[in-house]
Amino acid sequence: MPARHAATLPDGGAEDFDRLAPAVWNPVSNAVVAAADILVGERVLDLFAGTGAGTVPAAQLSGPDGHVDAVDRSSSMLDLAAAKAEALGLHSISFHRTGPADWTPDVPYDAIISCYGVFLLQDMDTEMDGLLRLLRPGGRVALSAWDDGALEPFGTILLETLQATAVRTDDGRVAGDAAVPVFVENCGRLASAERLKDWLTARGLTQVTVERLGLAVPLEADLAWSLALGSGYRGLLPDDPAELRRVREAFLARLGEDFVLNADSLIGVGTYQPTA
Repeated sequence: MPARHAATLPDGGAEDFDRLAPAVWNPVSNAVVAAADILVGERVLDLFAGTGAGTVPAAQLSGPDGHVDAVDRSSSMLDLAAAKAEALGLHSISFHRTGPADWTPDVPYDAIISCYGVFLLQDMDTEMDGLLRLLRPGGRVALSAWDDGALEPFGTILLETLQATAVRTDDGRVAGDAAVPVFVENCGRLASAERLKDWLTARGLTQVTVERLGLAVPLEADLAWSLALGSGYRGLLPDDPAELRRVREAFLARLGEDFVLNADSLIGVGTYQPTA
């Protein structure tokens, strides 16, 4: 059961991911877009746009004279985002299936937004530094990250279940066991208001502020499993259907009924002022 980085599974879990949109992604993304202070006619880049939770409100604020580039590695995620935009009559959005670090626009942006996305960057510091250079001087960055203690004990229960149900070799080791994916380490690096502020400041941003957004989400069984399948945790799950069923049954039994997800989040904002 090898642990794979979620970014290596670009077209899996889109529908499961989107089931969390009303309860988690939409309210937090709306807060990110509001913090970005997007004006009519501005150009916006949405990093790891997913199913459009931030893309849609950004396009609504920038209006028909503005433009939003939604970048994600998952074509299935972007297909859902494009369907939402079409249903709302939003035609100022372009969808790009590519890694954010590989994206090279022709014109600088007024704002960059990212909703729970930056910790998916393989080299978070270096790649974010490069992405900031896509902004015009005075451009804004707004992003969300998990606060300290968020996703617990959900994540711990899932990881413990994976260990307990794993196929093991004759000497007792977990078959295909691998290091914890980089996104887990990156999440931890940003998981407090102080850490996120320090990280944004270290990127050279000015006027950095971080606000906490408390969020508790009741999770019935199907929604809890959708979170496992549609988030970064997906990269830790087994491919074999029978093994995956065992994990699901054991995990949901341990999670129990009436589970409430700690989805406390951070909204960080900064201004890009390149040095001469």
